[in-house]
Amino acid sequence: MGLFDFLKSAGSKVLTKKNASTVKNKEIVKMEKELAAKQAELLNKQKIVLLKGIIDSTGVKVKNLELDYNGGEKVTVYGQVKKQADKEKVIIALGNVGGIARVDDRISVTKPEPEATFYTVKRGDSLSKIAKKLYGNPKLYKKIFEANQPMLKDPNLIYPGQTLRIPPM
Repeated sequence: MGLFDFLKSAGSKVLTKKNASTVKNKEIVKMEKELAAKQAELLNKQKIVLLKGIIDSTGVKVKNLELDYNGGEKVTVYGQVKKQADKEKVIIALGNVGGIARVDDRISVTKPEPEATFYTVKRGDSLSKIAKKLYGNPKLYKKIFEANQPMLKDPNLIYPGQTLRIPPM
């Protein structure tokens, strides 16, 4: 006996993708679960890369940066920064990503300084209105704007739900 030739396009159509996907046995079910877990792990790693890119876009240098993200609403950030303002910028940058509801801060600061407060923008807010409310002087809006760069590109472009860093006076 040897090798026999047949017409590939003739015969029963058993080996279609549709038919193959209907076959289930223990080995295939196990392989599907493993594949789904690997795909979820890969997607999570890709999301972590995107979140690190958000941090990089702030210009803040974070030593030993690590992120834990399980695809849920919370991201945990680890590392060291020089200034409190840098730590807060990282937290704000992550917190202003759609789908992130909580940032678990595990960043250490080498030169501690007074902490800023966070403010969630409301409908009708402007930086000058926020400055008047929090500092008593609307002209101090520039302080808020500078504290939130590079996240803010224009002092007139803020939106409801956005969280801003409000530095101490």
